Amino acid sequence: MIGDPVAPHVLSVDSTSGILSIFGAITAMNSKLTHVDKKGRPRMVDIGKKTSTSRSALAEARIFFPEAVAVALRAEGMHSAKGPVIDTAIIAGTMAVKRTHELIPFCHPMAIDGCRFDVEFVSGAELAIRCEVSITHKTGVEMEALTGASIAALTVYDMCKALSHEIVIGEIRLLDKRGGKRTVKAGRVRK
Repeated sequence: MIGDPVAPHVLSVDSTSGILSIFGAITAMNSKLTHVDKKGRPRMVDIGKKTSTSRSALAEARIFFPEAVAVALRAEGMHSAKGPVIDTAIIAGTMAVKRTHELIPFCHPMAIDGCRFDVEFVSGAELAIRCEVSITHKTGVEMEALTGASIAALTVYDMCKALSHEIVIGEIRLLDKRGGKRTVKAGRVRK
């Protein structure tokens, strides 16, 4: 709740051993986080010694329209009073992919090799936006793909909000990641 920053994070510990247990869990978690140093301070990961490999990521954002809005948009060829909804979203998403490092503090600046969007209705009132990003580099592009899908979804909302403020941006998730240490397929880590 806004104005009450403590409420969602209330933690009650009745004993010293409970506090030590929580501290141990946080310390263990920090040792697995690559953007946290041994003192618990944030840092950018040094990728200097990594080998460049071919990498790609696919992310998806879902948008839910009120049924009447979806019908109206389809009838107008996905144009709103502001202009072409999908084309504008793709341009905004592409711009976001290229500027992810300016939005998310520990992302490395990268020269993206490819960026592609697929946008389609997957049901009568549910729009799926998929952003696929590729690169040959020392680090992955999942944050770029997630940023592209997110900003494209926000752009759709902006382009359509005059029709309804009941439009909902739903799940935003990584669908696929290749290259690097982990492979993700269908939203699940594969070995």
